[in-house]
Amino acid sequence: MNIVIVGGGEVGRHLAEILSGKQHNICVIDSSATVSNDLNDQLDVHSVVGEGSSASTLAEANAPEADLFLGLTGDDNLNLVSASAAHAMGARKTIARVHPGLQREEWLFDYRSHFGIDYLFSSERLAAVELAKFVRNPQGLLVEEFARGRVELQQVHVAGTSNAVGQALQSLDWPSRVRVALIQRDNGNIVPSRTETLEAGDLVTLFGDPLGLQEAVQTLKPRAIRNVHTKVVIFGGGEYAFALAQMLEGANYHVRLIERDQARCEELSNTLLRSVVIHGDATSLSQLREEQVGDVDFFIGTTNDDEDNVMACLQAKNLGAKYALTLIHRADYAAVITQNSEQLGIFGAISPRVTAARDLLRFVTSDQFHVVVRLAGGLEILECPIADSAGVVGKSVSASQWPDGSGLVALQQGNQAFVPTGDDVIREGDTVYAIVSPEAKQGFIELLRAK
Repeated sequence: MNIVIVGGGEVGRHLAEILSGKQHNICVIDSSATVSNDLNDQLDVHSVVGEGSSASTLAEANAPEADLFLGLTGDDNLNLVSASAAHAMGARKTIARVHPGLQREEWLFDYRSHFGIDYLFSSERLAAVELAKFVRNPQGLLVEEFARGRVELQQVHVAGTSNAVGQALQSLDWPSRVRVALIQRDNGNIVPSRTETLEAGDLVTLFGDPLGLQEAVQTLKPRAIRNVHTKVVIFGGGEYAFALAQMLEGANYHVRLIERDQARCEELSNTLLRSVVIHGDATSLSQLREEQVGDVDFFIGTTNDDEDNVMACLQAKNLGAKYALTLIHRADYAAVITQNSEQLGIFGAISPRVTAARDLLRFVTSDQFHVVVRLAGGLEILECPIADSAGVVGKSVSASQWPDGSGLVALQQGNQAFVPTGDDVIREGDTVYAIVSPEAKQGFIELLRAK
């Protein structure tokens, strides 16, 4: 693929480093000659010195011929303008990194359509999502979100005490738009019909609204601890902390934030709905004792200082916190902490640049689909845009002839996304998310192509 990246900073450089070793043609635009020279010397990429919003710079970087164009600087305006201009000049797919505050406004204004950009993301929100996954499922089972966070995947083992054992899926009294997409039983995979019954010990993959899923999980695993009893302390009050607190309080976790800056504390208190904001310093052992951090389920370091995050986590763990998680901006340091988590006592370490790169790599595949998640047995969750003249356009989900071994798990229509029912109609411009087996993959993709 021909890939153009604007911004040779943390995220842009990390992605260029990954892609340059995979036989792609990479061009990086950066306003700094020093950064560009370093990239040329250390990576197999071509670099251009200039402003990414300049038409002449974009032309020099061959942006009109790009299969994938990414605006990855720390400047929202530069990323939006450069990606929009590249789209107008002919780039096939455009992506822009934005501030999480802008991304939170997407329900109010469709920035993507306005600027002609295919995908917007924020590194802060992606990192917060990864941290939230640890909190949502410390047992290590899969938790993922789709379609701008409006649909979630969770895996759960069916307990022998569950009332769902022996019942057909169609008879379960669950919240609307919650779906069992996959049952793993005796080392085999079942993409179930509505008449499939559940057995004790099944590993079930659920899709649905995050709040609705919690009720379904309680049905399958009655002794699961309800979120309201889970205590989480977040060290820091920046965008990482704010995004994480919003996610967790929305799922009814008991959340406290410890932030050093008084003005920021007041701002957070006025914005967060249920989280408790504390003015203090979590690197202080006496402060941690005062806040009874030893009694919490999760302590999470989210400041911009890696050393403070790690030391605060170690102190919290020594005081008795059940799990300690940390944000680490240095990707290599995060990997070392993760590899030695048992010895250090830190449950997990998340690098924003690694998280962002992993999210973006799914676009380095095909215009027809993106692999979002790979499951056991070769099953995949695909994200597929609907071609305007595809055979399924204008048909209801139940009227479309989906290949055996495939099933829709989410439907995105503009700014709305949900788990579809059989009556929902697929429209031009929609994006579908589906679970597909290796045997069904090609037929499923063909069904969504232009005729």
